[in-house]
Amino acid sequence: MKKSILFLSAAVTVLATAACQNFKKGDGGLEYNIAKDAGAEKAVAGDLLSVDMIIKSDRNDSLLQSTYDIGLPQVVNIAADTIPGLYAGDYNSMFKLLGEGDSAVFRLNLDTMAAKTGQPKPEFADKFVTFSVKVRKHFKKGDLTDSALYAQIDTYFKGEIEGLKSSEESKLASYISKNKLEPTKTASGLQYVVKEEGKGNKASLGDTVVVNYTGTLVNDKVFDTNDSLVAKENNTFNPTRQYEPIRFRVGHDPVIQGWTEAFQLFNKGTKATLVVPSVLGYGERGGGTIPPYAPLVFNIEVVDIIAGPAETPAADSTATTK
Repeated sequence: MKKSILFLSAAVTVLATAACQNFKKGDGGLEYNIAKDAGAEKAVAGDLLSVDMIIKSDRNDSLLQSTYDIGLPQVVNIAADTIPGLYAGDYNSMFKLLGEGDSAVFRLNLDTMAAKTGQPKPEFADKFVTFSVKVRKHFKKGDLTDSALYAQIDTYFKGEIEGLKSSEESKLASYISKNKLEPTKTASGLQYVVKEEGKGNKASLGDTVVVNYTGTLVNDKVFDTNDSLVAKENNTFNPTRQYEPIRFRVGHDPVIQGWTEAFQLFNKGTKATLVVPSVLGYGERGGGTIPPYAPLVFNIEVVDIIAGPAETPAADSTATTK
């Protein structure tokens, strides 16, 4: 947990520094502010950089992406300028100004991008997309074979993922403390707080439960919800999706183990918060925007319980959906 806080502080420092200094002009309309030059060798074609990065649109300063949300860096492959579609001042150009330990803010000019690539400007921005970057590690290609270079990357990420694993317990404890929760904890490690008691029988194996839910990481980042307003507020709205209560058959449909267990604890009308350890969620692999070893939080409401024939739980109830 301490590690992620340090990186987040670094990102805030980069943004604050850029806000009070002028950007330099680069090729192709690229603007940049080097917040920290650690004096290390800069990246060249063939190298890879492990970076923490926040990407924002100039339209309402909207957040588009952040590696801090998942706690893992992004690897950027520095391509050769001769590759078709690349141009001076593009995304690839930014990272050639950086080496290990450097921090910078870049503003990528979308008018130049459209003119150089022949592609329309993205709809989510007006003129610039801003990248706040901190380089964690520089992997130099040099005379290394591709397999040797990517073996370094593989070893590096195994270490990063191990760090996520070892920090999970502290993340859970910190979330519960910060939110002043007094949860009930089951033998499996599932924790829950009932906010509003329901009525009637609890769901059993084979019953169908109808559920409203919002799922977040312990940093409060929403990764999924069936509430359209919450989705819009958190930039996860999908216009092709039907935002309505979902239903699944307990012990039959492939949901995470934490849900299979939790929804046998509640009756119709119950509103609760679930705190789900990764072993009952998406485990060591994660899924989508959910990183490996990520504890999850769900605010749920049991809209209805539809009785069904009792069934034995599926042999493998690993997560494939919520």
